[in-house]
Amino acid sequence: MVEYTFSLDNFEIFLLVLIRISCFIFIAPFFGMTNVPRRVKIGLAVCITALVYRFVDTSHIVYTGMLSYTVIVLKEGITGLLMGLAANICNSIILFAGNIIDMDIGLSMATEFDPVNNTQVTVTGNLYFYFIMMLLVVTNMHHVILKALVDAFSLIPVNGQVFDWEHLAGAFTTYMGDMFVISFRIMLPVFACIMILNSILGIMAKVAPQMNMFAVGIQLKIIVGFLVLFITISLLPSIADMIFTQMRKMMVLFIEGMY
Repeated sequence: MVEYTFSLDNFEIFLLVLIRISCFIFIAPFFGMTNVPRRVKIGLAVCITALVYRFVDTSHIVYTGMLSYTVIVLKEGITGLLMGLAANICNSIILFAGNIIDMDIGLSMATEFDPVNNTQVTVTGNLYFYFIMMLLVVTNMHHVILKALVDAFSLIPVNGQVFDWEHLAGAFTTYMGDMFVISFRIMLPVFACIMILNSILGIMAKVAPQMNMFAVGIQLKIIVGFLVLFITISLLPSIADMIFTQMRKMMVLFIEGMY
């Protein structure tokens, strides 16, 4: 039988742990999607908090009044947001790659509003995004994200954060470089085929100038682009592995910048 006894001190510690976990849940990939009901997010955050708050190191929790307690709450909220952001920003890699792919094949104007990301996304970027989210669930990567959140309490105890803003800025810089590298690797097959097609169209424009290469090229780019996407659909697990590896890397870098 599990027995829980609450006092005012325990409840205040419970709230501090809940603040970090709830801020993480509301921004983390898959859990923080806008189509996930808020009651589900709140319930998940409370359940996780109830399971882990008894094992949290509380030796750093020292406050003398409401003002100092508010400062601790803000620090816990920033910690949860940064950890969730570290995993969530990696989703922009696949969206950026999809934008470049649609730009190459001629679908960059066919954008749509994605209520999940609250932004305009292209067709291919949105398709790849949901494929990656599906693989995230299938491969139990969401368990790894939650495990990283819980394990971070041993490295960053409540009110034990030491924000190294230079290290966090360096983590953002590292992410920007990795984003362009991974995105180019994802869209490389389409980019290479479209570049070859453009070369062929350029040669044909010189050989047969009476042909309207602009009208012919638009149709050929779409056909070739869809064909390449269909052929390379089997590479999605490898793409997901690159994204998930980057998530782990960014979470480690952000956690290192807070202790």
